[in-house]
Amino acid sequence: MSTKYSYYPGCSLSGTSAEFGKSTEEVASLLGVELVEIPDWTCCGASSAHVVDDGLAVDLPGRDLLKADKAGMDVVVPCAACFQRLKYADKALKKRNNGYQGNFKILHVADFLSDVCGNDIKGKLKKSLKGLNPVAYYGCLTSRPPTVTDAARPEDPRTMDRVLTIAGADVKPWSFKTECCGGSLMFTRPDIAKKMIGRLLDMAEEAGANCIVAACPVCQSNLDLHQDEISQDTGKKHHIPVFYLTELLGIAMGSPHADKWLKTHLVDTRPLLKEKGII
Repeated sequence: MSTKYSYYPGCSLSGTSAEFGKSTEEVASLLGVELVEIPDWTCCGASSAHVVDDGLAVDLPGRDLLKADKAGMDVVVPCAACFQRLKYADKALKKRNNGYQGNFKILHVADFLSDVCGNDIKGKLKKSLKGLNPVAYYGCLTSRPPTVTDAARPEDPRTMDRVLTIAGADVKPWSFKTECCGGSLMFTRPDIAKKMIGRLLDMAEEAGANCIVAACPVCQSNLDLHQDEISQDTGKKHHIPVFYLTELLGIAMGSPHADKWLKTHLVDTRPLLKEKGII
């Protein structure tokens, strides 16, 4: 495989989801992949530009894509919202006929790890994730609508399942892997969002999961931050760790920096990992 890719981190991975960004870069390094950050990248506009101004919805991510076009390398994107906005802009720019070629792939990190790096991961593993029984939670934005995302399996994606299985986890099947977590409704209608999150937590536990694995900053945040509130509202105790895919893969590949990521979670992820002998 190519060992050099353009990299669009997006805003969240430099702030509220820094552990996602750091673990993504660490995993890439352990795989021998060089992620070349798009120079002077700017916000893709998620999640407000596309509901405010159609032009901005293309021009904001389009600026970054024009830079990627010059670099001529496939682009790895960890954030699900950024991924969708870049995919949308890519299609719109090609229709404009303004010199944009777009002869590169826009890859969400889960697809990148599964479809590009999958065969290389096994040889890099230092420890097994045996004992973890996760459900893979994809959320909405990496798979739907497939006319934008080009998802091969929009209702049943399996890239995270594959990566986790390679790393030794016993991934539990469930039918809620692409159900919405409420997204930014947590800011405007938390009553609705908490019901949506609570349903996901209930279904993960019903599936026999002892943790949830996400690859979206908003999904991870919603599921991790509000379990105590939802427990108080419903009277049903929730305390299930919510990992980023790249965190668990980094641990399995022997990263010495894992504790820096794990300690940022509100639901402490470390007791489960210690119980299973993973850390």
